[in-house]
Amino acid sequence: MAKVLPKVDVVFVGVGFTAAIIARELKDSSVTMVGLERGRARSTVPDFQSPSMHDELSFAVRHGLMQDLSQETVTFRNTPDQKALPMRQLGSFLPGTDLGGAGVHWNGQTFRFQNQDFRMRSHHEERYGRDFMDAELTVQDWGLTYEDLEPHYDRFEHLLGIGGYAGNVGGEIRPGGNPFEDPRSRDYPNPPTAPAYLGALFAKAAMELGYSPYQVPSANMTRAYTNPEGVRLEPCMVCGYCERFGCEHFAKSSPQTTLLPVVLQQKNFELRTGAHVIRVNLTDDKKHASGVAYVDVTTGQETEQPADLVILSAFSFHNPRLMLLSGIGKPYDPKTGEGTIGRNYAYQTMGSVTLFYDEDVELNQFMGAGALGTVISDYVGDNFDHSKLGFVGGSYICAYTTGARPIEFHPTPPGTPRWGAGWKKAVARHYNHTGGLQVHGQSSARRTNYLGLDPTYRDAFGQPLLRMTFDFPENDLKMSRYVTARATEIAQRMGARQVVANPRTGPYSVVPYQTTHNTGGAIMGANPRESACNPFGQSWDVSNVFVTGAALFPQNAAYNPTDTVGALAYWQAAALKSRYLKSPGPLAPS
Repeated sequence: MAKVLPKVDVVFVGVGFTAAIIARELKDSSVTMVGLERGRARSTVPDFQSPSMHDELSFAVRHGLMQDLSQETVTFRNTPDQKALPMRQLGSFLPGTDLGGAGVHWNGQTFRFQNQDFRMRSHHEERYGRDFMDAELTVQDWGLTYEDLEPHYDRFEHLLGIGGYAGNVGGEIRPGGNPFEDPRSRDYPNPPTAPAYLGALFAKAAMELGYSPYQVPSANMTRAYTNPEGVRLEPCMVCGYCERFGCEHFAKSSPQTTLLPVVLQQKNFELRTGAHVIRVNLTDDKKHASGVAYVDVTTGQETEQPADLVILSAFSFHNPRLMLLSGIGKPYDPKTGEGTIGRNYAYQTMGSVTLFYDEDVELNQFMGAGALGTVISDYVGDNFDHSKLGFVGGSYICAYTTGARPIEFHPTPPGTPRWGAGWKKAVARHYNHTGGLQVHGQSSARRTNYLGLDPTYRDAFGQPLLRMTFDFPENDLKMSRYVTARATEIAQRMGARQVVANPRTGPYSVVPYQTTHNTGGAIMGANPRESACNPFGQSWDVSNVFVTGAALFPQNAAYNPTDTVGALAYWQAAALKSRYLKSPGPLAPS
């Protein structure tokens, strides 16, 4: 029999950036809050300290900070007519686990989306006509605009202490920043990173070709910084251990280094770890949530936590899975196009260009940081004319220096033996003389890309696994070929001895790593026929359930999603604080 606990006002499912932001915004209220985290508690000290945190084998290869697939995984297939099989090893994406989630092991690239990203359907129809976009694409508007989110972007960037140089402050375009960005109210709180050598070579070549390079907005501290919550961060040591690692120096913005220290001191917030939520409990009519049920992973005891408000703040694809398991909303059917839960799952479309230099060019990429990069945005979104290209969307092109760690980084040119003495000689020759450009492209929503429950496979708690159906639409493959060709032109001007282009090709595979930018499945929008949530992340079907994070994205933009995830959390917190908690009910007309 389940153990029933005293009722609280708000329960969070998952405690990372978004839960911490909303809980902090409600700090001065009488609202009682519980955060349920299925993993364990952890903090910078002692959990992320060197030398153990610099164990590349444990954390980069064996994924020590990531989800345990022996307990819960996803099944995958490319198309609806295939049988999905369980993903037994992490590969293409790396969901985090334990307190702080994926915000612990991210790199720190902190871009804002453009207004055209929030109006993708409307923007393209207005510029190119209603029939321009491929019929298989189900991209749509978000139901809000960049102007709605701008003050919340600003708050998140100052919370994280982002280092960068704004290209558009109050409508004034400033050389040295991103000339394509929408207006922002003020500059970043910290100066930009200094370019790495590869970035300097890229910037010179890009400018010679007429582009406008700038430094990637970075959550790796460029100087000591105390954020508006009074939490101090320290300068980045450029050690090269950001992605897949926690930061021992308090130099990378994560929930642990920006917000959790103060949230965990709030009298109206309780963190409960080892709590694996298995469903949202609904009333008999399925129109209202009465709380959640979870399993205490240490004892196996099923526990019910009654609550007036349920906030699904876990990793992106866990949120729609929990909605499906709980019977919230109608599951999406790709055959009919009906239903909304699981609709518009999207990802990222990645290409690259590799540059092999002569031995007199020392790139020293082992001195890196997660967001140390020089970038151009000329081919992002609709920043360039698509009228004769046969696709929509785009990519940014960036020269990143994130850390050439010895186990993972072993570049060799085409024709090198795959093992043995020849391979070893080639790695030694090219290790410090090889760089790359990343072609970081958007992912367009497609009718047959979606999330559902697997009919065959179950997790350690006896529940159906999430089934992921995804392949790159032809639109995005065309886009990748086009922008990778532009990146190749820049690379050829950078003076490398050999340049190798790697545009994205299909079919999509879950084996090689790409990004952890999984989006969609509980998307937001202006009406309940095409979206699971309204523009505030509130379920159309169960008004006291809210969803946070990238699950809300109707499609994914070229830029990294974290800045938008944080801005949306502040946007939602404002609506909860000023409207919902004063008068519970739908925040948008259906």
